[in-house]
Amino acid sequence: MRILDVVSALRTVVGLSSLSLVLQGCAGLAVSESTSSDIGRDPADPPMTFRTLGADHRFSELPSTAVAERVRTLRAGDTLNMLALSGGGAGGAFGAGAIAGLTRSGTRPAFDVVTGVSAGALVAPYAFLGPAWDAQLLEAFTGAAGDSLLQSRGLAVIFGSSIYSGKPLRRLIDSYVSDAMIRAVAREADKGRLLLVATTDVASGEPVVWDLGAIAKNGGASARALFRDVLLASASVPGMFPPVIIRIDEGGRVHDQAHVDGAASLPFFVPSAFLQTTPGALDAIHTGVFVIIDGSLTDAGQTTRLTARAILSRSIRVGLNHLMLTTMELTAATARLDGADLHYASLPTRYPPLDTFDFSANVRRPLVRYAYECAQAGRLWTRFPRTEGAGEESHRGARTPLLPCPADEPFVGYFATR
Repeated sequence: MRILDVVSALRTVVGLSSLSLVLQGCAGLAVSESTSSDIGRDPADPPMTFRTLGADHRFSELPSTAVAERVRTLRAGDTLNMLALSGGGAGGAFGAGAIAGLTRSGTRPAFDVVTGVSAGALVAPYAFLGPAWDAQLLEAFTGAAGDSLLQSRGLAVIFGSSIYSGKPLRRLIDSYVSDAMIRAVAREADKGRLLLVATTDVASGEPVVWDLGAIAKNGGASARALFRDVLLASASVPGMFPPVIIRIDEGGRVHDQAHVDGAASLPFFVPSAFLQTTPGALDAIHTGVFVIIDGSLTDAGQTTRLTARAILSRSIRVGLNHLMLTTMELTAATARLDGADLHYASLPTRYPPLDTFDFSANVRRPLVRYAYECAQAGRLWTRFPRTEGAGEESHRGARTPLLPCPADEPFVGYFATR
């Protein structure tokens, strides 16, 4: 079985099991039938498209190949750096600390393309905007506001679409998606850089990749609200948080779509079109791919309490871990075939077990600090394929955590050589 077939099958299983929880609770929602651009695609070779907003305030789907060609033209003769941030719930704190730590170490690349899913989607705008936004990034992932994200809906859960209310998460995201952020994203988009975030369309069960730079540029008075809603949808775990209704104008046809966590269909994404080069072309550019997994590449067995929340959390995590590893293998294989450099980081297996849905500060802050210190010490990335002695050298004076850093994790190293 080809690896693309494996990914398609896993994505279907995980997506259906997760989305079934949402669909049962959304029976009363009046949303239009999906017009997903994925309909009719060959599942073994799905060409990715990006949903972009034009100056006429209407959405359209652009082929990733055309967008990639435009970006490569702008970067001709230079290196194109791409960052992909995965889902992971509370594990998003790992990505936040890693980005800020790379700034501190002086080794943070300037990323031309940033993609994010779920918790990674919340880190993505800060990673896209650069070091000047690190203080806000760290505040977003270490502040006390996250302690109250899980607000029970009480008896309303029986007739609703989720266990928890979506209002606290909406308020939290709204507090950080400022007008200044929208203006800054629009300026960077004008330079040809891309900020892409994935959600999952409830009706089709397929991923939708949104061009947030186009929304910031062309959204007008609605730009901030739409930008926020896409981030909210991408982080709304099916069954845990309610779906987000987004109004879409496509070619003059206005309809509502329900969207949930992008990780239900894509744990992270590196559009293959950006890795492809023309053999022998004089203007071919080199591509550097950096992937931050907000969790582990392997799942250690653990005791699970027989409660609805614990079982749901564990089921989602196990399914997504398998999908994450398979997607990582596919990304590595594609990067190697196309001659791109791949660097990746994930939590080591020796890091204390992480409850994906424990958003308390006593979980997030140590994780931010751990990732920050590893990145500052030059021990964040593992390169694929790994060579003898590969890995960044520790920076003089940088403190390394007592736990092994991602670059020192045996399983991560094994993955890079197999």
